[in-house]
Amino acid sequence: MSLASAPSDLSDLRDYAFEWALVDVETSGLVPRRDRVLSVAVVTLGPDGAQTGEFSTLLDPGCDPGPVHVHGLTAERLRGAPAFEQVAERIGALLEGRVLVAHNAQFDYDFLAHEFARARLRLPVDRRLCTLALNRRVDPPTDDLKLGTLAAHYGVPQLKAHDALDDTRVLAGVLRASLRAAAGLDLPLPLVACPPRQDPRFAPKPPKTPCAFRNPGRLTPGGPLVQGMKIAVTGETGTARADLMLRGVAAGLNMMGSVSRHTSALVTNDSSGGSAKARRARTEGVPVIDESAFLRLLGDVRPGTPHEGAALPETGRPSHPVPALEPVQPSHPAPPAPEAVPVQGPPPVQDPAPAPEPATALSPGLPAVPAPREPDAGEAAGPKPGTKRSAKPRGPLTGRRVLVLGGTHPDAVAARTRVVELGGAAAINLSAGVTDVVVLDGGHGDRRLARITALRLPVHDSAWLVAPVVTEASGAGDGRAAAHVLPRGGVVDLPLPKGRGPADRWTVTASWAQQTACEIDVVAFVLDEDEQVSFDEDFVFYGAPENPGGTVRLLSDGPTEQTVSVDLATLPPSARKVVVAAAIDGSPAFGDVGALHIVSGPGTSAAALAQATLDAATTERTMLLAEIYRRGESWRLRAVGQGYDHDLGALARGYGVDVTD
Repeated sequence: MSLASAPSDLSDLRDYAFEWALVDVETSGLVPRRDRVLSVAVVTLGPDGAQTGEFSTLLDPGCDPGPVHVHGLTAERLRGAPAFEQVAERIGALLEGRVLVAHNAQFDYDFLAHEFARARLRLPVDRRLCTLALNRRVDPPTDDLKLGTLAAHYGVPQLKAHDALDDTRVLAGVLRASLRAAAGLDLPLPLVACPPRQDPRFAPKPPKTPCAFRNPGRLTPGGPLVQGMKIAVTGETGTARADLMLRGVAAGLNMMGSVSRHTSALVTNDSSGGSAKARRARTEGVPVIDESAFLRLLGDVRPGTPHEGAALPETGRPSHPVPALEPVQPSHPAPPAPEAVPVQGPPPVQDPAPAPEPATALSPGLPAVPAPREPDAGEAAGPKPGTKRSAKPRGPLTGRRVLVLGGTHPDAVAARTRVVELGGAAAINLSAGVTDVVVLDGGHGDRRLARITALRLPVHDSAWLVAPVVTEASGAGDGRAAAHVLPRGGVVDLPLPKGRGPADRWTVTASWAQQTACEIDVVAFVLDEDEQVSFDEDFVFYGAPENPGGTVRLLSDGPTEQTVSVDLATLPPSARKVVVAAAIDGSPAFGDVGALHIVSGPGTSAAALAQATLDAATTERTMLLAEIYRRGESWRLRAVGQGYDHDLGALARGYGVDVTD
């Protein structure tokens, strides 16, 4: 039956019966701690899917309304509208006791959290549901997962896009149809717990400015400070700590909150060196100077080497030509470049080097294809960023998505690897996009098999992977452009960013099978040419889901899915790489969890252009999932899949993050 014809009455879906509050906000920008809500709409539904309430209003944000060409809300239209604090209690009454629902729910939730914090009120939301995350699980046969696309697929009329009230009414229809589709697949809902957000972190604050200069190395005895040096301060100081930091930044120094082996000098008045930073400095051999010496050296800071393309701060120093960056190999021992599994697809590459690398070129709307043969002498090696190539068959399972059930961890890994070798994609969860199921030893006890049988999906044993015979399945051949399947170590070119906006936010989404043995945290590190963070806040994780410039964000879309969003157009020149990793919170290892699936594409709702299944880890508790790194003027994505036995704290310290227990 067509999902578009699904009834709106949900009274028969007892496992999905909740009180719902559907929300849509139009905003002056994309950063919740800085931008404001311009309009808000809330529609409430009962457990049976029937509408029980509705409220919408324009809001006077007291600031520039931002991209009027997107939302159409001019300052004139907003003049005379209430301020958020005037309607906050009414909105709170509609949210109280209900599950908040939105398309890309973390966006709406974070804006509401900041607005309620400004109004000195509690945001009464305990759980939220993202219809985008829910439809990633359902995997309907649509070209993308935008609200308008899903509305058309589910037969929900849309009258006026980017109108908060109309978008919320459309969202109600999409939610009803999505819940029915999820019930047909017996999928658990990706509900996210929402702890209170009333602490000072959610007050607006100015972003930190990345240092414009490359790190020249350590301070030499008797030598001067040089712009770009990484300086840390510890202990009591005669000058206010904030003033010391500001004076260092104004001089072009990179004032750090932690010590690593890349730190140029530690400033401290404690000769005994009892602090954690001092102990780390001694261990790493970092030079130590006192406050008076630091203040004296601040009077004659020598010019540094700017990052390529950096806008220099006003420091009173003469400008210098920007030299070409020399390639820098990874310097810290924790995350080496992975070895690729020898399967079809783009060959693995090492970290950025002068010689061109063959890679798959991605362009939005165009399916990616395998890299070409190695070029002969005199030929141009590798495509230019954004190059389009004609898709070519890769194997008998091209365009198929195969779910593997049962087996030991090594057997399941081998089966999924074979699927990729044959040109297919290895699924880890049942969805509408699954075309085939392979059952290994013990797989007949999987609870999903009954639903698979009801859906009439082809079920095979392990022998089928030797020479698969493909038959059409329900949901197969839906005409969608399949995301390119990357093996472990595979690389693709990303389209060049065109400017600041949602289209330039490249995402990496990691998902895994539903389980309760442990929790998995996805994190990101923004690294410089030394493979180190510029400051601790460039470590993005659940407790700090956005770096200072808002260029990298973590979106928690559900208990088995998290997304890292990277704004390629606005990353500072000092950022050479963004590493996306996963860590297990608890005693199990990735061999117990099973495979992690990553998909990557432009924006949160766009079609995925690349995907990979990473499942080689066994005893490891942390894993590098993907890297987005600069190569000349372009950006590349590598599927890594490298695991480590140490915990997240050790991984973070390897990248220069000061981790406290």
